[in-house]
Amino acid sequence: MEPRFAILTLGVDSLERAYKFYHEGLGFPSKGIVGKEFEHGEVAFFGMSNGMTLAIYSRKDLAWDANVPLAPRASTEFSIGYNVKNTDEVDSVMTLAAQAGATIVKPAQKAFWGGYHGYFEDPDGHLWEVSWSPQPLP
Repeated sequence: MEPRFAILTLGVDSLERAYKFYHEGLGFPSKGIVGKEFEHGEVAFFGMSNGMTLAIYSRKDLAWDANVPLAPRASTEFSIGYNVKNTDEVDSVMTLAAQAGATIVKPAQKAFWGGYHGYFEDPDGHLWEVSWSPQPLP
């Protein structure tokens, strides 16, 4: 298996609320919620840089589709890293996220590892880290 992935799917409690947050609030491009004609099929896709796709799908439908029990939400299961070019951009993205309805859980600040970062949670509790690093990433 190659070390890559193409789509990151987030399970959400309200597809409409999550769509509004990501599309209208953060400005992620999308063609809207599709698959409404299928039971368990409603999903929205957002085109990301480098050929990546972010998808949002009902948590209940994701559990059904994967044939696993619906589990409680947990923000500490993973975080999504969003790296930027400078510290001012960290501040700008954090402000945009807050205006879109995110909860700022760690305001932007100097990091122990030498960079600058902050964390926000989207309306479904998914944790995003916005960071700038003085060292180039791989």
